[in-house]
Amino acid sequence: MKQVSNRLLQLSESATLAMARMSRELKAQGHDVIALSLGEPDFDTPEFIKDSAKKAIDNNFSHYTPVPGLVELREAICHKLKRDNKLDFDPNQIVVSTGAKQSIANVCLSLLNKGDEVLLPAPYWVSYFELVKLGEATPVVIESSIDNDFKISPEQLEKSITPKTKMMIFSSPCNPSGTVYSKSELEALANVLEKYPHVYIVSDEIYELINFGVEHFSLARIESIRDRVITVNGVSKGFAMTGWRVGYIAAPQWIANACNKIQGQVTSATCAIAQKATETAMLADPSVIENMKLAFHKRRDLMLNMLSDVKGIRTNTPDGAFYIFPDVSYYFGKSDGVNTINNSSEFCMYLLNDAHVAIVAGEAFGSPNCVRISYAASEEHLIEAVSRIKKSLEKLN
Repeated sequence: MKQVSNRLLQLSESATLAMARMSRELKAQGHDVIALSLGEPDFDTPEFIKDSAKKAIDNNFSHYTPVPGLVELREAICHKLKRDNKLDFDPNQIVVSTGAKQSIANVCLSLLNKGDEVLLPAPYWVSYFELVKLGEATPVVIESSIDNDFKISPEQLEKSITPKTKMMIFSSPCNPSGTVYSKSELEALANVLEKYPHVYIVSDEIYELINFGVEHFSLARIESIRDRVITVNGVSKGFAMTGWRVGYIAAPQWIANACNKIQGQVTSATCAIAQKATETAMLADPSVIENMKLAFHKRRDLMLNMLSDVKGIRTNTPDGAFYIFPDVSYYFGKSDGVNTINNSSEFCMYLLNDAHVAIVAGEAFGSPNCVRISYAASEEHLIEAVSRIKKSLEKLN
């Protein structure tokens, strides 16, 4: 009898990866699919980082490293955190992992127990929900909407905290909404959190460098809750290094020790060559990726302008990342005579099959009225994609 674990049965497939898989299947059938589903920069890794990796190979960085990462990389991360985020950390408080996703998984497996509750301001990244379940805890969703730029209020946060609350996980800039919490907004949330010393906060800042105006502010700068904040970051988004698979946490010493122990049994350390490349990225001035940020900013404005011409699509103006997260509930209940759209999942499947444009349903992010559109693609593809979307939606009534 073939039977997988109950743990696996309780996990959902990543919605973003599922849509990417369906896109590939359609492409294999000969269809011209424009994929705007994955959160991956369409730029290549900067040359100076690639050169660093080549040098590392020549210098024989081909052996095991310490589980939390090479000490020189952890020192470089501390330097970056001090320079860019005004945060003081010791290298022993840094744990380098095989991507920020593993970093968050380490934290969940290290801190959560059955019966714990974890607050997830919605919209949230798809994997947060499943990683909380993997840690045997219960996700508690705090809803927001496009009308308040997908931000939760201090009042909502306080109302959601119970004696069972162990953690909150959020991202700023946010995947999927592109929302950036300002310093004052984070301080207001911290004023609530400081009253509840049993609650830990995971601040996912992986999109830090893709920011269009609101100054990035790290939650760990707020002294009253600093000893309960786990800062997550990496190089996938800002430095276009998704395939290198390097993320990290900066955390209180005991949490770093716990994550080190978990990682030591699951993967040990990440690739030594990728670590040396990341060291170079950490030491570089962030201005080296300014061209990517400017391109994303231009594409954001292009997308907002084009989508404003599509009936029934409601957008706000995201201040970071590379996503638009429009409300598409206008189309729920509408039909082309064959297909009826009842929710955002059916909306996305309709566009995939009719327009051959792949986007991701908001249900997976805790916001069922919305869809996530990645604009990490060429302007040519973005223009064609919105043109196809508009034509397909005009068939619905």
